[in-house]
Amino acid sequence: MRLFSYCLTCDSGAAPNPFWELCTLAICKPVIRRVANIGDWVLGFGSTQSPIGDRDIGDCVVYAMKVTDKMTLQEYDKFCRVHCLHKIPKWDSEIFKYRVGDCIYDYSQGEQPVLRPSVHDNTNRKGDLSGVSVLMSRHFYYFGDKPIDLPAELDGLKLSSSRNGQKSTANDPYKDTFVNWLDNLGYTPNQLHGEPQDKKKFTLERDISSCRPPCKRQNKKINKRSNC
Repeated sequence: MRLFSYCLTCDSGAAPNPFWELCTLAICKPVIRRVANIGDWVLGFGSTQSPIGDRDIGDCVVYAMKVTDKMTLQEYDKFCRVHCLHKIPKWDSEIFKYRVGDCIYDYSQGEQPVLRPSVHDNTNRKGDLSGVSVLMSRHFYYFGDKPIDLPAELDGLKLSSSRNGQKSTANDPYKDTFVNWLDNLGYTPNQLHGEPQDKKKFTLERDISSCRPPCKRQNKKINKRSNC
């Protein structure tokens, strides 16, 4: 098991997408999506530029997900069409979580996907597609605008983290302690314990540009039960 960690500079509800009791990372963070495997954990720290107020959440946990399934973007599009329609964005919807669906690439016409109206535009296309895979989790914790502080014994995790998602070995001394701490906090997994920090902006302004900066730059069969 590896623990990948990075700074979550945009928390729109799309990357990760924690809705419908299935947390998915389908866009942004292409390196993590390529190399993380089933059984690994992905941890998103807060940003010092957080929009949620005066609190410095740069070293707080915004979300953490254990990868329980992994599939290609094309497989994910097919999966969502059958099992999780709400992950396909409805950009004109007044319902926030319908708007920020992360199944934004439509492969129904062939190998070259069509970008659906969504939180990304074509300036993000190269980075999104270079990630190749979608990470999926039915064991996750999402705190959003109510992030939680790491305990003192995990201060080294904050310091060792590369925060760019491309390095996980530095987290090895802390991974077991982190998972044990997280699983024993008393939070119910697979539900939202806070709202996406950028929810207000995406609800009122429908501003796709705010998601661009962080994006510049035969696995186990999935459980077909879904609440999507």
